[in-house]
Amino acid sequence: MFSKSKINDPAPNKDSEAAAKPATPASSAPQTSTPSSPSEFKASAPKAKPPASLLSADLHVTGNMKTTGDIQVEGTVEGDIRAHLLTIGESATIKGEVIADDVVINGRIVGRVRGLKVRLTSTARVEGDIIHKTIAIESGAHFEGSVQRQDDPLNPGAKSAPAAKANPAAE
Repeated sequence: MFSKSKINDPAPNKDSEAAAKPATPASSAPQTSTPSSPSEFKASAPKAKPPASLLSADLHVTGNMKTTGDIQVEGTVEGDIRAHLLTIGESATIKGEVIADDVVINGRIVGRVRGLKVRLTSTARVEGDIIHKTIAIESGAHFEGSVQRQDDPLNPGAKSAPAAKANPAAE
């Protein structure tokens, strides 16, 4: 048996040399992990979600804001806000239209709210219309305005387009 392994000795010598090279992992390990790291990084990069932008309580913004990310407002905004997830803090005041996939209102909004999911917590104060796909209003929330459900609340012309088509047909 030992003689057979000696005949196959050149192949094991290559393996033993390969085994000897990993014995110095400082030179070979970074090289093997470096090529795999970028592919691993590329795979994890789309999954990594950036943190929400935070507007602190002492910040006063005049103007419109638009992002595909998340915003948490604790200060005052005079203007329209468009975001993916918009969280209005208890100390926040928004004067303008709010459009987001998810809207969580803990503070005050004076203006229209458009969202796929709209949630008014017990500390919320909303003066304006809410156009939503789903809505939740906790006990204690203050709301003055109308509530309208739409399949696509983020598109302002979604409801009016069919009505416009119906009017020319009636004429």
